[in-house]
Amino acid sequence: MRRIILDVPDEPLLSLHLSTDAAATEIRLAAAMKLYELGRLSSDGAARLAGVPRTVFPSRLADYGGATFVLSEDEIAGQTPLG
Repeated sequence: MRRIILDVPDEPLLSLHLSTDAAATEIRLAAAMKLYELGRLSSDGAARLAGVPRTVFPSRLADYGGATFVLSEDEIAGQTPLG
């Protein structure tokens, strides 16, 4: 596992009203959800980044109003089978 160090200004962290550890967890989840939404990570990869079980990730997405299924335009048009 790799470690990434992120410098975050105090003001956003204070406005979240979270401990540093809780903010780190929130940021990991937000990054995982956005990368999943953009199609850059699979749901499994996003769940691993978020630090939650794969079966829990869709419910966390729903908690934040995210789409639980991300389809390409071709998949929506029915040109590519889902897999």
